[in-house]
Amino acid sequence: MVPASELKEGMIIKREEKLYKVMEVETKARTAQFSSYTHLKLQDLKTGHIYDIRVSPDEKIENVDIEEIEMEYSYSDGENFYFIHPDTFEIIELPSYTIGDFKKFMKEGIKLKIQIYEGNPISVLIPEYVELKVITTGEGLKGGTDNTWKSATLENGMEILVPQFIKEGDIIRVSTKTGEYLERVHK
Repeated sequence: MVPASELKEGMIIKREEKLYKVMEVETKARTAQFSSYTHLKLQDLKTGHIYDIRVSPDEKIENVDIEEIEMEYSYSDGENFYFIHPDTFEIIELPSYTIGDFKKFMKEGIKLKIQIYEGNPISVLIPEYVELKVITTGEGLKGGTDNTWKSATLENGMEILVPQFIKEGDIIRVSTKTGEYLERVHK
């Protein structure tokens, strides 16, 4: 059991016999007149529905033990995403709502940590960034400075803005929260 104020984004909790993934946590401290509360945004792992609830920061919430296994993404049929288990080569499927907005970053072969509860896959840990190859980009401006940006198309089809010094074939890090360029990867 964990106090609601100590929950972290990405944790899996059990509430009213259902499993939820914590999407957001925000604790509001109030004056003596108004009591403090913790706002939770939870995703039901069975249905994908999102719920907003308010609880006391001291309320005890049951967190569950989750096994995490790094698996390789294989393909999607539009409704589900399929991953290959590294040891058994078994294919497991997860509904697309477990991936959420991260689906635009998916590419064949990407390795993600799959969360397993009682032998069943329930969720995916979304990384803070992904590394993607630049497929096409315009020429840099002559005398262009590093604070000038240009458009680039990445290997997964995304188009983002990158600094002038980025060339075709470069590997770059892209934030999964904002979809913005973070840095060039030197390999």
